[in-house]
Amino acid sequence: MTAKPIVPRQSARGDVENAVNYYAHTAGAQIAIGFIDALQLTYTFIAEHPASGTLRHAYELGLPELQCMTMRGFPYVIFYLERADHIDVWRLLHAKQDIPVWLQDSEESD
Repeated sequence: MTAKPIVPRQSARGDVENAVNYYAHTAGAQIAIGFIDALQLTYTFIAEHPASGTLRHAYELGLPELQCMTMRGFPYVIFYLERADHIDVWRLLHAKQDIPVWLQDSEESD
């Protein structure tokens, strides 16, 4: 199986930037770099095994194909849709956020 390219939406790129900035300012550069490494590992796994995500929030939001995967070592969840030729990453949200509200905001803006 060939890995599909990861294509983050603007909202997902902003989520990553906010998380990296938060970790850099509160925990230091090494933790921020660790976050980036964990994100890349998760993206690689999703690219190679897109069906491995959970549909936990999909039906609650009325998006039956929306999958999510938690990052290892960090309390963030990546939300994505598998497309024919790529992985459409919608958001990267902290697990303690009100996820349905944040995802609905993303759906309206992207």
